[in-house]
Amino acid sequence: MREKDPFDEGAGSILRQPRAVWATAGASVVAFMGIGLVDPILPSIAQGLHATPSQVSLLFTSYFLITAVAMLVTGFVSSRVGGRRTLLAGLALVIVFAALSGTSGSVGELVGFRAGWGLGNALFVSTSLAVIVGAAAGGSAAAILLYESALGLGMACGPLVGAVLGDASWRYPFFGTAALMAIGFLCIAAFLKDQPRPARKTSLLDPLRALGHGGLASVAASAFFYNYAFFTVLAFTPFVLDMTPYRSGAVFFAWGVLLAVFSVLVAPRLQERFGSLRVLGASLLLLAADVVVLGYGDHTTAVVCTVLSGAFIGVNNTVFTELALGVSDAPRPVASAGYNFVRWFAAAAAPWLAPRIEEWSDVHLPFVVAGASAAVGAGIVVARRRSLTREAEEHRAPEAGSPALAAN
Repeated sequence: MREKDPFDEGAGSILRQPRAVWATAGASVVAFMGIGLVDPILPSIAQGLHATPSQVSLLFTSYFLITAVAMLVTGFVSSRVGGRRTLLAGLALVIVFAALSGTSGSVGELVGFRAGWGLGNALFVSTSLAVIVGAAAGGSAAAILLYESALGLGMACGPLVGAVLGDASWRYPFFGTAALMAIGFLCIAAFLKDQPRPARKTSLLDPLRALGHGGLASVAASAFFYNYAFFTVLAFTPFVLDMTPYRSGAVFFAWGVLLAVFSVLVAPRLQERFGSLRVLGASLLLLAADVVVLGYGDHTTAVVCTVLSGAFIGVNNTVFTELALGVSDAPRPVASAGYNFVRWFAAAAAPWLAPRIEEWSDVHLPFVVAGASAAVGAGIVVARRRSLTREAEEHRAPEAGSPALAAN
């Protein structure tokens, strides 16, 4: 008899949720929109602020560098002040720094404001799934599916919103994000009640201690190299495509749609049939091949490969998160913080290194490096498969009462 797909459990109740869940999920969509919002307008920002591509790429670097470091702080904060206050504090920071980003007079100011935005986003994103799981109807499976859907929708809509608003001015997407986040702030303040605090407070060093587990350290190391490839595509490709904001936004919207579909619908079924490690290793190698072809192909090939990479990225995001949550005995919020602390450093490094590699060599080499990085991630999965077997043989849903608490 076929084993029940764990993602089917509670799926029927995904639309029957309290207002607090919808408020948090809606704000999550906007939070994830902020990651890809600047993609279509990167060339416009460079032109408007008289900056080079490598200078503009620091918008991602500052954002994700602060996000990585903040992962050590979010659990410390939320375990002391509660999930609701942590969400509101994160949203408030995003509103302020997104609005300030739109007023920037130099690329240095914009990079600094994006760093503050990254801190706010880290506080919000790291807490939102825990809040959704705690308040959702239909069990943790429905909550996780709703959260993954919000992530995919945000990643898909971010470039589209950036293109529409950015066609008039590169400043408007930042003001638009601040306005949407302000609405999210009011909804959460009105509809979300205080959440129960954990019995044990999280220390600043707990996530680092969790990385002492071989399995979790292996997942984090592999995800580090994968994220380098991921964010080379996200942050460097817009300069290579050299398209208008509308066309670039359409490309990355299609990319985001594939990311959402493969993350929520395809990845769980592939895991159920082939096992997590096989799916992850194959997907990483396919991503490696895709980005190399992207770098050496003509313009049409580059567009197709950019969109196609969303499918592999969607699968990787889902499998990596589930491995990180299930491979060690650390509490899931702590394991998530340690894992994200490592992988977001690669997200900070790729946007900074890719344009510099191009300056030192040619436009092809950044994608060769990205492909090699994804292949190294696959190699770590193969070499460390024994330490990952706890989550490798078959995809299983999180046990009832212990929901996943990680952000993708």
